[in-house]
Amino acid sequence: MAKKKKFYVVWVGRKKGIFTTWEECKKQVDKFFGAKFMGFLTRGEAEKAFSEGFQKHWGLRRKVPEKLNEESLRKIGSPIKESISVDGACDTSTGLAEYQGVSTEDKTLLFHRGPFEDGTNNIVEFLALVHALSYCKKHNIELPIYSDSKIAIGWIKRKEIATSKGRNEKNKELFELIKRAINWLKENDYSNKILKWETKAWGENPADFGRK
Repeated sequence: MAKKKKFYVVWVGRKKGIFTTWEECKKQVDKFFGAKFMGFLTRGEAEKAFSEGFQKHWGLRRKVPEKLNEESLRKIGSPIKESISVDGACDTSTGLAEYQGVSTEDKTLLFHRGPFEDGTNNIVEFLALVHALSYCKKHNIELPIYSDSKIAIGWIKRKEIATSKGRNEKNKELFELIKRAINWLKENDYSNKILKWETKAWGENPADFGRK
């Protein structure tokens, strides 16, 4: 069966519009902070989404976090303001994935990579943490690093990943980064604490992309 053609809508990027290939879409959103884009199976769906704006489509799968009671909130406490927060995002309709790191207190962008083809959310969450550790070591920063991904934090501790995603031509770049990240963890020590961002207590991670 022939693969259905994708249409890529770019609401925020170097150039807005509808693109019929990933290569053209990538030119508009690659390393463009705050880019908002999404893939659709038909031109009709893409044109409708583009005219309606990203607010009705981008981040549509976001779940409202369950609220905690006052006792639980007291036990959790508050996040450390002087810290770094990282997050990853993957559009399940296209497989495009990216990650970034910000200053927790004022959301100043520290780094951003992607989008990458045929990725997963867990993979980019993991890469975001390794990137943050490398960034801190390079700049002699000992601040704690927050992530809302238990899986990614576990991968960091084990210095390996456990993903069902297979390597192929599309995600070759992504898997090269994974290999480099694992090697970095095995070859380097770090003093930064990696902490779980408590979304239910504190709201969305400051580095959140808005796509769940």
